[in-house]
Amino acid sequence: MTGLSAALVALACAALIAPGPISARSRVRRLRSPGPATTTSRPRRRDRPRRDPWQEAGAWDELASCLRAGLSLDRAVRAVATSLPGPVADALTGVADLLALGADPADAWEPALEEPATARLARAARRSARSGAAVADVATTVAADVRAEAAEAVSARAERAGVLVAGPLGLCFLPAFLALGIAPVVIGLATPLLERT
Repeated sequence: MTGLSAALVALACAALIAPGPISARSRVRRLRSPGPATTTSRPRRRDRPRRDPWQEAGAWDELASCLRAGLSLDRAVRAVATSLPGPVADALTGVADLLALGADPADAWEPALEEPATARLARAARRSARSGAAVADVATTVAADVRAEAAEAVSARAERAGVLVAGPLGLCFLPAFLALGIAPVVIGLATPLLERT
């Protein structure tokens, strides 16, 4: 058996026994049959789609632009709802429906309070309804806050990656430092001492 074929056999064995949500037998079954194999997968940690703060900030800017252009609040909220994912869109559609029916704005924003992505805007819009402030300004402020939080989160992840990279680099460079830096010095000092005895 040549070195290349041994490496390929080892790689195939590693692929079959690699840890993951699918067992090795189901991987083999999947290789044999062209149809979908029955797999046992781990339960998902998240059933909800991943939250995209940049998309949210863009939607709140879109809401502010629609309101500044003269669109009514219910139509502007409905226009923004089409650009957002599932539960967020459902919450905003509920708000738009209640506003179109003439509900009190404080009550109309109630469905949006239950969704984490729209809760901040809903609280600000309810305050705006009581104080008379423009909802467009509130939406612009919320968009700026969401962008600032997203930028901070990205910066924190980048700093964390720098810290996590230091460990493997240290493990790679430490043996080389010992072999090339420390060992020759120790051997150089030990040789004359060992020759005397």
